[in-house]
Amino acid sequence: MEPAIRTALALRTWAVIGASPSPARDSNRIASLLKARGYRVIPVNPACDELLGERCYASLPDVPEAVDVVDIFRRSDAAGAHVDEAIAIGARAVWMQLGVIDHDAAERARAAGLEVVMDRCPAIEMPRLGIAGPG
Repeated sequence: MEPAIRTALALRTWAVIGASPSPARDSNRIASLLKARGYRVIPVNPACDELLGERCYASLPDVPEAVDVVDIFRRSDAAGAHVDEAIAIGARAVWMQLGVIDHDAAERARAAGLEVVMDRCPAIEMPRLGIAGPG
């Protein structure tokens, strides 16, 4: 999985599915970290209009620009639908956060040519691999 992690972390534009406006939530903390490290962060949450100074979109298909990585902060049983959306919009990678595991969805993404990272967190992987920001 390390090559997929390195590839995903080299990509610039990340849609964060389930991004929360609460600074206490991991999705907010990771989106903030990615943004601070130079990534383009697009928050996706139907309950928000703006997050971290960025327009927030109700769903991934609503995002009007190209997305490289779809970062999923949802329960495992909801992840598959977002993986399918990532495939449909032509994303290059899907990143399922710690505890988000859907092997069938991961296989669909790989079959469609996407890089897949599952049950990992960029805040852990970036320092572990010595990656400061997008390549």
